[in-house]
Amino acid sequence: MKQLFTASLITLGLGTLAQAADLSELESKARAEGQVYSVGMPDSWANWKDTWRDLGDQYGLKHQDTDMSSAQEIAKFAAEKEDATADIGDVGAAFAPIAVQQGVTQAYKPTTWDEIPEWAKDKDGHWMLGYTGTIAFIVNNELVNKVPTSWADLRDGDYQVAVGDVGVAAQANSAILAASFAMGGDESDLSPALDLFADLAKQGRLSPVDVNIANLEKGEIEMAVLWDFNALNYRDQIDRDRFTVVIPSDGSLISGYATIINKYAKHPNAAKLAREYILSDAGQINLARGYARPIRTSVALPEDVQAQLLPNDMYAKARPIEDFGTWEQSTKRLPRQWQSQVLIHQQR
Repeated sequence: MKQLFTASLITLGLGTLAQAADLSELESKARAEGQVYSVGMPDSWANWKDTWRDLGDQYGLKHQDTDMSSAQEIAKFAAEKEDATADIGDVGAAFAPIAVQQGVTQAYKPTTWDEIPEWAKDKDGHWMLGYTGTIAFIVNNELVNKVPTSWADLRDGDYQVAVGDVGVAAQANSAILAASFAMGGDESDLSPALDLFADLAKQGRLSPVDVNIANLEKGEIEMAVLWDFNALNYRDQIDRDRFTVVIPSDGSLISGYATIINKYAKHPNAAKLAREYILSDAGQINLARGYARPIRTSVALPEDVQAQLLPNDMYAKARPIEDFGTWEQSTKRLPRQWQSQVLIHQQR
């Protein structure tokens, strides 16, 4: 029995022979498959690299990832079906129920299931959040004179604002909801955020540049809106002094990402083992090293990991999604709204 499973059983008090046998069998089957292919779980996002390294070192699993958005992951599972080239994906919370509705997932409840909050998982185990994130600003101090600390500040700036692929990527969609929360909107009303970004587009300040570490390092992004774990990770990888990361003081969104296992996975047991590890203490600490906040709040983080996170008081006005059903409907309308209400002003 490997350390992961032994620790999980001891921690949860589930040291039954039956469960130990089930976990041992899962490990054996995963080892026989020998590989796991993921989508949307690249090395640079939330420190996935350490988890893939551990799965390779401890269980002999070879790994390959293809980075893509949440919507693209679900579409890939649906399009490929029995010709699946992906086993597991990581999607934004709003997209996880959509994947289940489309019938492209399979259920697996890890041994840490009971420690995952009810709001953060599908009752049958088709998806569960592994970590949470909060929408933040990252600002290039060399290119921006006055760092914005609120959504309201954005209107008065003279810098370009990058928000990513709204209508497609969960991170970009979540940024719109965060702005709406801050300015009086909610899951059903995104108009405050759409008005804000339309204003930026009219000013010629809505940047089309993709929000990624390469563009930040090259100086092609003056200010961007993204998850705190990505912002902090990018900052520290490039130059801690070159960037400022803040949670907008007038409000933000706390959400998260969930693993989904492909119904048609060629390596289903390796995918289940990966989920098991992601939700273990070691896997949760790996995510925290990537600045993502673990979904299992009982996990004790090492002091150096805790120290690299933003101060708790920055999160005072951040709040979670309360109505997932309404938010799902809003995300379906968002691509057209973004085009007709915001991007139209860029094209003039």
